[in-house]
Amino acid sequence: MGIRKYSPTTPSRRWTTGYDFNEITKRTPEWRLTLAMRKKAGRNFMGRIMVRHRGGGHRRRYRIIDFKRDKINIPARVAAIEYDPNRSARIALLHYADGEKRYILAPMGLAVNDTVVSGEGIESKIGNCMLLKEIPLGTILHNIELSAGKGGILGRSAGSAAELMAREGSYAHLRLPSGEVRRVNVNCRATVGQIGNTEHEALSLGKAGRSRWLGRRPKVRGVAQNPVDHPMGGGEGRSSGGRHPCSPTGKLAKGGKTRGKRKPTYYIVKPRMKKKKGASTAV
Repeated sequence: MGIRKYSPTTPSRRWTTGYDFNEITKRTPEWRLTLAMRKKAGRNFMGRIMVRHRGGGHRRRYRIIDFKRDKINIPARVAAIEYDPNRSARIALLHYADGEKRYILAPMGLAVNDTVVSGEGIESKIGNCMLLKEIPLGTILHNIELSAGKGGILGRSAGSAAELMAREGSYAHLRLPSGEVRRVNVNCRATVGQIGNTEHEALSLGKAGRSRWLGRRPKVRGVAQNPVDHPMGGGEGRSSGGRHPCSPTGKLAKGGKTRGKRKPTYYIVKPRMKKKKGASTAV
């Protein structure tokens, strides 16, 4: 997998980068494993905008991904590595020994004709899905369940992975990419390996139109709007809003805790690391 640069034939093309797609082995998806997607542009069932700056974008079909990996002890051969327009990670098409086909998230190092399996008492290798109580300590994991049997929740985006730090009683300690350490029941499943396409974060869209292809509409600063549209709007000339930064509905945007008060925190052993002031976030 690599990042492709283009010749600067236009000003925007100078800064645009894309994928070289060298790892992709199949261009068209498995039709029976896809569904039609109806665009909602951030609106709920009543037609009200719940998520702003959404709309438009290229037409897509949803690929049905097997997050549960519930075909126990049935080996599967990796038939192809495919592109998925709905996520940053690549997906792998599996052909099971019983004839069924399924998609899974493609970890780094997984290649065509490799064999993967999900179950108990199996080898800990890339692509295999196992219970946390059977995985060796220090193993890198992805697609981790938070509730046994409900499917993977953690570690599903490109380049993400968690490390199995320790086991204590009926819980395993996982260190997430943010630095947070969580307790997860040892009867939950996880897949060995790190999600591929690690160069995704280095991708440069290069122009506004490319964001529109992805269904992202423009964002206007609150201080540039009118008072009727945003609490920070208005003022003679340029202003900083005259108040603490907030959302259009008045909810404070910086400095306040955003986690719900009723949301449980007993499974968080160590909170995520806070960024130091003035620290650079460049890769």
